[in-house]
Parts: sequence; structure tokens; C-alpha cells
Amino acid sequence: MKYRKLGKTGFDISEISLGTWQVGGKWGDDFNHETAEGILNAAVDSGINFIDTADVYGDGESEKAVGKFVKSRSERIFVATKCGRQLNPHVNEAYQPAVLRKFVENSLKNMGLETLDLIQLHCPPTEVYYRPEIFELFDRLKDEGKILNLGISVEKVEEALKGIEYDNVTSVQIIFNVFRQRPAELFFEQAQKKNVGIIVRVPLASGLLTGKFSKQSTFTAGDHRNFNRNGEMFDKGETFSGIDYETGLNAVEDLKALFPNQENLAPVALQWILQHEAVSTIIPGASRPEQVSANLDALNFPALTQQQIAYINAVYEKHIKKSVHQLW
Repeated sequence: MKYRKLGKTGFDISEISLGTWQVGGKWGDDFNHETAEGILNAAVDSGINFIDTADVYGDGESEKAVGKFVKSRSERIFVATKCGRQLNPHVNEAYQPAVLRKFVENSLKNMGLETLDLIQLHCPPTEVYYRPEIFELFDRLKDEGKILNLGISVEKVEEALKGIEYDNVTSVQIIFNVFRQRPAELFFEQAQKKNVGIIVRVPLASGLLTGKFSKQSTFTAGDHRNFNRNGEMFDKGETFSGIDYETGLNAVEDLKALFPNQENLAPVALQWILQHEAVSTIIPGASRPEQVSANLDALNFPALTQQQIAYINAVYEKHIKKSVHQLW
């Protein structure tokens, strides 16, 4: 495992870490604490030292599992969680300092921790980024010892650029992958200038970039890849990176032509991300322990050549860019 600096947090974190959206089992299934424990142990046993969760994952069960697990290990494990998505309706007006404070305090109770290494605003509406009083709250929480750092999780590059104007924003979690390339333009450059860490989520475009899906693939009723393809429940860009499923399959076929002997394209997709030096860590998820090992195969995959990168980017230009590039 290699480690990278998470911006001005000063944390040295594993360049491939763990996202816990489905750590209790497959999307849509009931939360299984035994499964979660197995996945978390597999991750840390492999050198992962950064775990990202949120108060809404598994209705708080993910936070509980992470907190219990961290206390069971002797290693220094950095814990990041998120707040804000519990608001219903999830609108700008609902974001109030007192409410967010309560969310942070609830997360601390859920995990049984005294301090959060990183608390992140969980994809708030764009208007929230224009309200200094929201960001000032987290300075007070830091003074009180309840958090060490503030980060933001965003949907759009516009939100990321606005968010890092606040000095206390230390990291940005953003969707970035072969099918979502826009962040590598202006945002990465600005984040590096401000020493802001970049946490990459949805690195495999909801599994599309593994190359294992087909037109015949099906997803359970509770799986967002079944019910959120047009943004019915949350931002469309969270599901298959916002691209049309069949368009994605066609693009993947072109990628397979470049790597004909690679049954699982995930290492290719993750290596493509890691070759951007602005990236601090990638947080692929896992619904079973074996998937942790599969994600880490990218660390042993040869660095992509300039010719391979050019080909991959040409696939994006051909299939993806025109329809989604400016949306996020």
C-alpha cells in the first residue's frame, strides 16, 4: 500500500481506501454487521487506514459498525463521516447551524468517538456554498474538540470551486472516473494550489467500469442502479456517473479492446485515477470482503502508458463527453 497526503489535514492515508455505502451488504439489503466487520477487517489488514461513511448509510448502522471496528483495532485509522442528507426536504433553507451541530453530535454518539477526524457536508444544495455561517459553525466545533477537519462532498465542479474558497475546507469528495473527467480540468489545479485533499468516489461508475455488466444484467429493487437512473431519488450523476446505461456498455466494449486479457477492468479504471497526482485517495465500496482485495489489485497493475491513457481518453471523447461533460 502507498500513502498520500490528504491536503492540509496532514493525514497520510492509503491511496485506495474504503467507502462504506454498502459495507453492510449489497445495495438495498438489510444491514449485516457481520458482513461489515469482515469487510472492515479485510481493508485494514491490507493497509487501508482511511474509512469514509455517512450518517445516512444504513440509517446510522454503518457509522455504528465503523466506530465499533475502529475501537477494536490498534492501528491509526482515519474516520470520515458526512452530515446533511438527513434533512427532509433536502433544501438550502433546511441547512441551519444548530441542526448541523446536532448531526455531528449524533455521529459522535453513533460511533462512540470523542472526535471526528473529518466531517463532510453531504452534497448540500449549491446555495449552501454561498452561506459563510454554515462553514463558520465547523470552526466552533473544531474549537470544542468535536472535529479535527471539515470537508465537503459535492456533485458539481462549481460547488467544489466555491467550497474551497473557505479556508477551513480541507478536502473535497467528488465523483471522478474514466466516464467523469471534468474535475481534472480547472478544479484539480485549484485544489492543489490551496493544498486541499481530493477524495474520489464512484471511481468505477457504479460498477460499469468493471466491465462485468451487460444488457442482460439486472439489479434488485432496492439498488439505486435500478431505481435512480434518471435521478428519481437523488442526483442522477451518482448512478453510472449520470450516463445512459447502454452508452456506458458501448464505451466499456471499446475499453475491453485495449485490454483484451483483462477480465476485470477495475484495476485499469483505478490506475487511470491514481495517475492524477492531485488525487489523495480513492474510496471504492465493497459489499463483501473479496471485493476489497479486487479493488486493491489496482496497486499491482502496471502504470498506464501515455498511449493507453490517450486511448482511454479518446473513448470518453467518443461516447461520453458530449452528453454529460458540462452537467457536473
